[in-house]
Amino acid sequence: SPFLTPILSKRPVRVSPMRQRRHTLPASEFRNLTPQDAISVFEIEREAFVSVSGECPLTLDEVLNFLGQCPELSLGWFEEGQLVAFIIGSGWDKERLSQEAMTQHVPDTRTVHIHVLSVHRHCRQQGKGSILLWRYLQYLRCMPGLRRALLICEDFLVPFYLKAGFKEKGPSAISVSNMQFQEMEYTLGGQAYTRRNSGC
Repeated sequence: SPFLTPILSKRPVRVSPMRQRRHTLPASEFRNLTPQDAISVFEIEREAFVSVSGECPLTLDEVLNFLGQCPELSLGWFEEGQLVAFIIGSGWDKERLSQEAMTQHVPDTRTVHIHVLSVHRHCRQQGKGSILLWRYLQYLRCMPGLRRALLICEDFLVPFYLKAGFKEKGPSAISVSNMQFQEMEYTLGGQAYTRRNSGC
């Protein structure tokens, strides 16, 4: 990020503590992620998931791949320039998610596969995951042609997604390291007529 690159100069420059550069950054910003964000994304993901399950939903290469192919299906929450929470999605073209959906992006489809939602460890228990998910779903509603979002989660997360408006589709065919998942679906379609007044 250009905001974080130190300016190299032949002369030492004194910077007053009152004029720290971070104060020029937006306090809170939501935007699509780019491949330049991949390291920050992976560090947050790894800390969040490896400690719980020993597995990351996405490898660093997969993060880079999705942020290169479909950055418009991602959303990051930045506070003073630092990534604090994110969602990464990709396109999918089948009724249910399969193992192939874990690594593929199918362009120009009506379904978004949400791969991962993760919050930085210092920002948990603050409701940020719910807020980011709500923002992301509202954002998807504004994208022409999208009709639904799918994801898989462990049983203990089902109530979180039900509260956000997802419906259960039943046990997923996908397994990772013998872990079992539930597949969840959120309907985006049928909202086109409200878009004119929805701030999209």
